[in-house]
Amino acid sequence: MSRNVTGERAVVRNSDMDESMQSLAIELAGAALEKYTIEKDIASHIKKEFDRRYGPTWHCVVGRNFGSYVTHEVRNFLYFYVGSLAFLLFKAG
Repeated sequence: MSRNVTGERAVVRNSDMDESMQSLAIELAGAALEKYTIEKDIASHIKKEFDRRYGPTWHCVVGRNFGSYVTHEVRNFLYFYVGSLAFLLFKAG
């Protein structure tokens, strides 16, 4: 799946999240990219909104170079790119 975000294409690499949650995450990423330049702030924006809408505890990692291996709740995992920036969003805990 891919969608346009701030002129860049969002490409989902791995997900078990439903389409509406994926769409929200991608929309939030676009809004955060327009508002913030620091990756930590972009991640915080997405994490806090998912905590508010879907209950805690969500985790978000944003960056150009990272590895990960996480345990997550079923139907609560999304890994996508916007340009060269990767977004990892999952619920655990």
